[in-house]
Amino acid sequence: MTVQETPVLTDELPTAVGWPRRHVLKAGAVAVGAGLLGRFAQAADSPALSQADYVQMDAWRMAQAVRQGEVSPQALLAAAMARCDAVNPRVKAVNLRHDDYAQALLKAREASATSTSGSLAGVPILIKDLNTYLQGTPTTHGCRLFKDAAAAPHTSTLIARYQAAGAVPFGKTTCPEFGLTTTTESLLWGQTCNPWNLAMSAGGSSGGAAAAVAAGIVPVAHATDGGGSIRIPASYCGLVGLKPGRYRTPSGPGKFEGWFGASVGNVVSRNVRDMALFLDAGQGHEAGSPYWTKPLARPYVDELQAAPGRLRVGLVRESLTGAPLDPEVARVLDATAQRLSALGHDVEPVRLQVDPRQLFGAHGAVIGDALLTLVRDREQALGRSATPEDLERITQVVLGNAQKVTGEALYRARQSFESIGGYMEDQFRQLDVILSPVTANVTPKLGLLSLDQPWDSYAHNAMGSAGFTVLANVSGQPAISLPVGMSDTGMPIGMMLTAPMGGEDVLLRLSAQLEQAHPWAKLPTL
Repeated sequence: MTVQETPVLTDELPTAVGWPRRHVLKAGAVAVGAGLLGRFAQAADSPALSQADYVQMDAWRMAQAVRQGEVSPQALLAAAMARCDAVNPRVKAVNLRHDDYAQALLKAREASATSTSGSLAGVPILIKDLNTYLQGTPTTHGCRLFKDAAAAPHTSTLIARYQAAGAVPFGKTTCPEFGLTTTTESLLWGQTCNPWNLAMSAGGSSGGAAAAVAAGIVPVAHATDGGGSIRIPASYCGLVGLKPGRYRTPSGPGKFEGWFGASVGNVVSRNVRDMALFLDAGQGHEAGSPYWTKPLARPYVDELQAAPGRLRVGLVRESLTGAPLDPEVARVLDATAQRLSALGHDVEPVRLQVDPRQLFGAHGAVIGDALLTLVRDREQALGRSATPEDLERITQVVLGNAQKVTGEALYRARQSFESIGGYMEDQFRQLDVILSPVTANVTPKLGLLSLDQPWDSYAHNAMGSAGFTVLANVSGQPAISLPVGMSDTGMPIGMMLTAPMGGEDVLLRLSAQLEQAHPWAKLPTL
């Protein structure tokens, strides 16, 4: 596949007008080149926005163009739908379309004169089809047991915040069954393909979200991460993927943490400024939640203007699963370390003293019991037990193991979360950031990590995919995947930066510095 380069994001960023969120939603945006804005203006006066112009716009520019009257929200939505129609049959990233919902939302905003306001004004987005809800639409969790699930009675708080900022959800993206693997393949929805090479995995479990962004369907897509599910597909698809720190973004209403806080929601994006834009719109304490995180001194979009300073960077090379680094991954890791050093940061090798058995044992116990609860609730709603025809083979193994987990074991798992989190915070007394690979392996072929295979082969194949990412889920720190390298075969390779609790600002400043010095804003051409 050829590569289409998008404009390097060197525009001067604005200073947000006030804080908290109610003011950020009204913040201005960057100046856009006159030639590009001219094309947008012409498109706004015509019945449609061309795919070529649409794909070049990031979320920031879309929102600015809407607020300035250059493009209408309707034109952006129509372009997003047209792009989905054109490329989704090949990538299979969008499994549920909610066009009527989106159109009704825009009509309601027109009636209330709010269609061109907000930091995300008019930006089309997609929602991950897992544990996240949009009122009046179903959520299948990628599972045949939920294929006829009733429409949700409410919208998840995070999605409601995006909508309040002006975003327009018009569909859902694929995930593996219950998000249990690091590829996006299910017996319900089939295989989601990587836009860089359709024979390769898009990663998981937010592979549909990543494939949709890399394919140009949307500039940003909602995603969740309970073991690497934002960062892994971001790495495989050449995107920015930030797992926020524990409780930075809301999980409600009705529940206030996922997997004891291991699973959190955010987005995948093409660039750092869109990541900051959406994190500003989504972050913050949720009413009723007993959990709090460090409040912000200023919006994240303002952090992009600040130099990160001279940081102490710990370089981690060893996967906690023991999987060896692919030589190409090692090459990109070394190159990234050299880039950070050249930018003035102090990079030193470190070895984390984390017991893999404790880490993966606690993580697995929590996931298994969460899955068991979800399946049993569905069985009660259906009035029948799940059968092998409802669930994939690896899911059945996970459920079988979960039924053996005692209350004591689950309590000890929670204690492990806390002790590992405390250990990691201690490491950040000597470090500002940790640099590591996202995965030990390069992008795998489709089928290798499917849940529809024997356990032994699955466990062997999965060793290289989550050996670096699960740690931040258990410990709670924020971590970001950045598309800093490419393999010899033309596939993206991401590297991961991890910061202490409350350190999303550090990650965004450093990521913006890397992006400015070594631009990566490219998309595959489909």
